[in-house]
Amino acid sequence: MDKISKCIIDKDSSLMPIWFMRQAGRYLPEFREIRKNNQNFIKLCLNTELAKKITIQPITRFDLDAAIIFSDILMIPYGLGQNVEFKKGEGPILGNLNLEKILSCEPIDFIKTMKPVYDSIKLVKNAIKDKSCIGFTGAPWTLLLYMLNKKSPKKDFDLNIILKDKPLVSKLLKKIESTACLHMEKQVEAGADLIQIFDSWAGLLPSNQLQEYCFQPNLNIVNYAKSKKIPIICFPRGIKKNYSNFCDFVKPNCISIDYEVNPRWAIENFKKTPIQGGLDPKILLKDQKTIKDEVENYINIFSNYPYIFNLGHGVLPETKPDTIKFVTELVKERKK
Repeated sequence: MDKISKCIIDKDSSLMPIWFMRQAGRYLPEFREIRKNNQNFIKLCLNTELAKKITIQPITRFDLDAAIIFSDILMIPYGLGQNVEFKKGEGPILGNLNLEKILSCEPIDFIKTMKPVYDSIKLVKNAIKDKSCIGFTGAPWTLLLYMLNKKSPKKDFDLNIILKDKPLVSKLLKKIESTACLHMEKQVEAGADLIQIFDSWAGLLPSNQLQEYCFQPNLNIVNYAKSKKIPIICFPRGIKKNYSNFCDFVKPNCISIDYEVNPRWAIENFKKTPIQGGLDPKILLKDQKTIKDEVENYINIFSNYPYIFNLGHGVLPETKPDTIKFVTELVKERKK
């Protein structure tokens, strides 16, 4: 069993695996070189050889315990037939929603579109040997939000507009949910050892709507994963104290916390659910002493708890590769 799966299934607190969200990305000069010559991000994700190469770049550089496949949560809308493109300085831009086209998308057609992603996972798993290979999917709420808002909700978002057409929202959520399950299963068949579910915009939901749009859809996917014996990490970013309710209701194999969650509070409230992450990515932009102090704080807090070292969000583009190396070595050198 790979180290991360062992940590979250056996709840082995003697382990402290380490990987980073967005570890294959813009902070690496070797990635920027590839990206410079591949402007179409979706095509890059569907380039089997390059996606494999990008995925293992950080594994080649650092002694990390996992590779996460180079892809994007918006591959699901793309695979269902919605146009998706990434514009510099703007982020993702999605085309108009054709509900009939999306609902009529057959699993076989989605799988055919995503085949290069699954082929990349096969290549990665063969290349990294005993390290974990992580696949992922977006959660239904986060994908629904992108598909209806047609861009990132970071700057422009109106919940009432998104949820005004209840029948459409209900049908779309169910389609996204079933497709996420399919995508998850195919990634595991290709060689992924576990799956992370990114509910990146869960924090935009008011507390009284978390149950319907965050908790229940995540539970449905987690239950499906458990029926297939697929280990799952859930990341409902931004829900603050509702993290505890999420763990009680969804019961994931592991919960990834963002940097707004107090790690000691998490240990006290998550009832031995393995925890991942938490460190603010901005810490990695500070001086070495501050970085060391913050990293060691997390190491000490979780020293007797099943924990995967990671950040509370993705590695920032300004991060120096040497900093990732420094943090990785600090975690690897921790006293057992």
